[in-house]
Amino acid sequence: MASETMEMNGGADGDSGGEVPRAGRWPRGRRSTPLNMNHYANKKSAAESMLDVALLMANASQLKAVLEQGSDFTFYVPLITLISISLILQVVVGVMLIFIVKWNLNDESKHYQLNVLENITTALVFIIVVVNVFITAFGVQRPKVSA
Repeated sequence: MASETMEMNGGADGDSGGEVPRAGRWPRGRRSTPLNMNHYANKKSAAESMLDVALLMANASQLKAVLEQGSDFTFYVPLITLISISLILQVVVGVMLIFIVKWNLNDESKHYQLNVLENITTALVFIIVVVNVFITAFGVQRPKVSA
């Protein structure tokens, strides 16, 4: 009877069959291995890159619309300037995200550089958002001309 109790409780070492997680282990039925931080960071950076590409395409389309309207458009120069700044910053952020994905998060000697790079990337993304708010505020459609 005592051996049956030990088997039901997970043995003599107090392990309850995987229900209580031990250091570095997950309960059964959830995960068999701990979270791989490199994999997580790579997926996060890939998602950011896809959003960056979507915004890049939107800005290219806006630039085309402004150029088609011509220099007689009221906000022609400010819009060309803002869209150009946004496009340049997006390319810079895209390159930085490539470097972030390539570095190994498990290498503790790289943690400081990765942290700085991620902070700079986040700041640049914020600036891109602000610039795009101004692009939207100025508008890229030609006002309707009353006949």
